[in-house]
Amino acid sequence: QVQLVESGGGLVQPGGSLRLSCAASGIIFNLAGMGWYRQAPGKQRELVATISSGGGTTNYADSVKGRFTISRDNAKSTVYLQMSSLKSEDTAVYYCNSVVGRWSWGQGTQVTVSS
Repeated sequence: QVQLVESGGGLVQPGGSLRLSCAASGIIFNLAGMGWYRQAPGKQRELVATISSGGGTTNYADSVKGRFTISRDNAKSTVYLQMSSLKSEDTAVYYCNSVVGRWSWGQGTQVTVSS
């Protein structure tokens, strides 16, 4: 059974930084391309960043490019999202999943950017 547990969210001022973590279990993590998604109130869930199974290839949505960095530690079965220069429009619940969202969603972690 796949389990995804996101953490690291919180309240941060505009321009601030946060680092999100997602611990995965029940999968062969080092064979899985992973993604970070977010869902703002009243909006559809969107994919913001992806990373290949070995970590060598990353991709970002235009809205976060240059501000967010995705990384992974296959020894810990964990994927990270370093977020900097945060804006109010980054406020959302953040989730991790495979790059095609094939697994059951975790509870997510709330990120609120507000002064």
